[in-house]
Amino acid sequence: MKAVPTPHAIPYGIVVTKSGVPFFCEFGTNKLGSIDPKSMAIREYTLPAEDARPRRLVLGPDGTIYYTDYSRGYLGHFDPTTGKLLQEWPSPGEQDSHPYGITITSNGEVWYSESGVRPNTLVKFDSKSEGFSTEAIPSGGGVVRNMVAMPNGMLYLACSGANKVAIVTVGK
Repeated sequence: MKAVPTPHAIPYGIVVTKSGVPFFCEFGTNKLGSIDPKSMAIREYTLPAEDARPRRLVLGPDGTIYYTDYSRGYLGHFDPTTGKLLQEWPSPGEQDSHPYGITITSNGEVWYSESGVRPNTLVKFDSKSEGFSTEAIPSGGGVVRNMVAMPNGMLYLACSGANKVAIVTVGK
């Protein structure tokens, strides 16, 4: 076990890059972190907005990372190779949308939930056009903390706030 350098960082979502390096959100700060799997050294990456609170992240087909910024209502895009923020976009539900669970399809579409709007929404971000679309979560959602995209065009949503699991067909 290794302590995170920033006090009260609250490590949260985590992914492992294609090169085997774990990256994680520091939900109590405006940082992402990585762990060197050999030395266990932790490196932190400060996001530009001081009030950013990354919560979940997902690894894209190109090896970059997308993350949900819960406190500001943003979707972020980060390059783990350079350690630089590529871009951020405001979520369609705006500041109080509280983006949370996130996944990505094999064609690069990013899907995430907005847990702060009623009914909760499922947001699709097209990484090619940088366009957003939204739809209500079929189960009502509650809080979608985790979701996964399957190769067959299905999304599975863990709707813990509604005590349900939702299955959504999104195509291939």
